[in-house]
Amino acid sequence: MKLALSALWLTIGLLVVATPQSFAKPEFMKKEKKGCTYCHTTAKGPDLNATGKYYKEKKTLDGAPKK
Repeated sequence: MKLALSALWLTIGLLVVATPQSFAKPEFMKKEKKGCTYCHTTAKGPDLNATGKYYKEKKTLDGAPKK
């Protein structure tokens, strides 16, 4: 039993560490019908471009700077 519990904790730990982070929020992508790089500098990074910064502040893409 002790070995099974250790294996379970090891598996959970590996899943937490190995799971890639997600920065773009799926609800925003669905709402605005835009891909990650429309607001982010890269698809895998948290850095916002000018459009993303505008959207973060205003919660709309109306009037946002064009890419």
